[in-house]
Amino acid sequence: MGTPVTITDANFQDTVLGSTTPVLVDFWATWCGPCRMIAPILEEIAKEQDGKVVIGKLDVDANGNTAQKYNVMSIPTLILFKDGQPAERLVGYMSKEQLLAKLQPSIG
Repeated sequence: MGTPVTITDANFQDTVLGSTTPVLVDFWATWCGPCRMIAPILEEIAKEQDGKVVIGKLDVDANGNTAQKYNVMSIPTLILFKDGQPAERLVGYMSKEQLLAKLQPSIG
């Protein structure tokens, strides 16, 4: 795939929790500056780590149920789901190097 996928309240169960590949969900909103800053980094990771991790983007304004279920209070919040469970939670903007360092243990 190599590109971020759109995650919604409706497809979260199948796309994220049912995935055999780890899924990094970016909880974001269009009005969030740091969210726009991290988006190109996530696109690069989606291409470079294709097959190891799926990058998903969930707009918190349009999909509040899922954001509330996972206690997303500030954005961007990135949650890595592995085998249907949250494995890593990262809040705020970070560089590509910082992000990959946090993800490597879970995505190999």
